[in-house]
Amino acid sequence: MSKRKRPDSNAPSDSLTDHERLIYDVIRSKQDMGIWTRDMKRELRVNLPDNIVTKSIKSLQNKSLIKEVVNIHSKGKKHLMAVEFEPSKEISGGAWYSEGSLDTEFIKVVKSQCLKQIIKLKVATLEGISDSIKRSGAFKVDLTKQQIEEIVRALVLDNQIMEVKSNGSGEFTNIPVGKVCYKNVSKGGGGGEPKTGSLASIPCGVCPQINICKPDGVISPKTCVYYTKWLDF
Repeated sequence: MSKRKRPDSNAPSDSLTDHERLIYDVIRSKQDMGIWTRDMKRELRVNLPDNIVTKSIKSLQNKSLIKEVVNIHSKGKKHLMAVEFEPSKEISGGAWYSEGSLDTEFIKVVKSQCLKQIIKLKVATLEGISDSIKRSGAFKVDLTKQQIEEIVRALVLDNQIMEVKSNGSGEFTNIPVGKVCYKNVSKGGGGGEPKTGSLASIPCGVCPQINICKPDGVISPKTCVYYTKWLDF
């Protein structure tokens, strides 16, 4: 949704030339989508010479009425937008983009913070992660629930955390039954770096004696050398 500022009765738009007014009205009508210079020329009611269009655009920029924005789908095209609007996600790419480029450093920092809060909380819902980050004061701007969800999803795909559902008991006592939540994949869900893939490597899954393995049997988890090594991984 486009964001608009309160109109100023003394705004520079009150003293525009006829050419500037024509161009400004076309640009402003496109709201948070903006418009490519060539498309704008086609929408003008009159055929203005290129030098007049260029001069008028420059004047509108100097009067702080319009601005250039980067369109991530066509960075070579000069898009113009009225200053009272913020570019839509279709144009800017959303919160993870800065000046038309994916802000990998910001994403890295947010991922680190999300993982840190999940480790701290042991088990966390999206709302819990969001609230914990907000209380930490790690960012000057508030992250939306959608942003947190996108980062958490990425952490799941990276095998740094796992998605589970609350059963309402134990560590899930304060989380409604069936609620989706997240845990660190390292042993015990505690601090330290996640041990990616350790669960998949459990020796029991390929042990030929698994059928006769019992807690108090000749073969048991207590006496199994391989199982002990896996626990110490």
